[in-house]
Amino acid sequence: MRLLLVEDDTMIGEAVLDLLRAEHYAVDWVKDGEMAETALRTQAYDLLLLDLGLPRRDGLEVLRAMRARKDRTPVLITTARDAVAQRIEGLDAGADDYVLKPYDLDELLARIRALLRRAAGRAEPVYEHKGVSLNPATREASVNGQPVVLSAREWAVLEPLLARPGLVLSRTQLEEKLYGWKDGISSNAVEVYVHGLRKKLGAELILNVRGLGYMVPKA
Repeated sequence: MRLLLVEDDTMIGEAVLDLLRAEHYAVDWVKDGEMAETALRTQAYDLLLLDLGLPRRDGLEVLRAMRARKDRTPVLITTARDAVAQRIEGLDAGADDYVLKPYDLDELLARIRALLRRAAGRAEPVYEHKGVSLNPATREASVNGQPVVLSAREWAVLEPLLARPGLVLSRTQLEEKLYGWKDGISSNAVEVYVHGLRKKLGAELILNVRGLGYMVPKA
């Protein structure tokens, strides 16, 4: 999953960036509202972590502009603005959740997982399909009850496919789940990780839809 972190405090930003990358998310980090707006217009994200008190353009302005152009990216506001009226304003502007600074990092991760589940149209915390199970909270995977070790990149390819069986994702869309701006992209990376997943989880789990991309079939 690819996330956009919008945070102007360098110390907080570095801590959250390290945390998210340790959890195998691809993360882009920007430090002001104008850069956030540019990133959102040029790149698709699975979730936005948005501070409000930003240089150049306030976070609420960024949020309102997103929703005005029908951008449905889940938004988790992370801010020190703790007045009830301000929280209401953020939620009414289109945010999906709100966490106050200083926040607990484990709680932040839990809120991210919850928003990603909701965006995928799922309520259950564990993805289970055709004998394959993924637990985003523990990063544990299994096949028919037997534990399987997945690399961070294999997980990044499998999770969005398993979250929405029947949805075809192109190679480019899967690459976007794998890499942030500063990461080098191998031309055949997705194919390599899909091959590894098929060996570990079964050849029929991930199908190649000719000319379109990859899919976990519904049935």
